[in-house]
Amino acid sequence: MELRDTDRALVQAATAVAKLRCRSQSHTVASAGRTADGRVFSGVNVRHGTGGACAELVVVGTAATQGVTALETIVTVTDRGRAVSVPCGDCRQVLGDHFPSLRVITGELDDLRVVEIGDLPG
Repeated sequence: MELRDTDRALVQAATAVAKLRCRSQSHTVASAGRTADGRVFSGVNVRHGTGGACAELVVVGTAATQGVTALETIVTVTDRGRAVSVPCGDCRQVLGDHFPSLRVITGELDDLRVVEIGDLPG
C-alpha cells in the first residue's frame, strides 16, 4: 500500500510522543493510531516487573474512552522515535481481532511502507 501524507504525519505524532515521554525504563515505546475521520490517539507502553501494557493497546484503550470503535492506521516507534517497529505477537492478535483491516506503518524511517495487520511478516 502507498504511504500517504497522513501516514507520515502519524509517524511524526508517534515520534513526538516518544521524544517527549519515553525517557525512562517504564516508557520506552510510543504508538499513534488514526481513525478514518482523521482523529489521532497516542500512547506509550507501561513496563513493570509483572508485565505491563504495550503502547498499541494503550492507544486502543485511549481511543475507546473517546467512543472510537475503529482505527484505520497505527504506527509504533522505539528508541525515542529513531526507529519504527511492528506490533508484538500479542498486540497483532488483539489489533487483528478488533480491526481486521487495520493499516500498519512499518519499515525503516527512510523507507516506510504500509501493510494490513494480517499481512505482517512473522
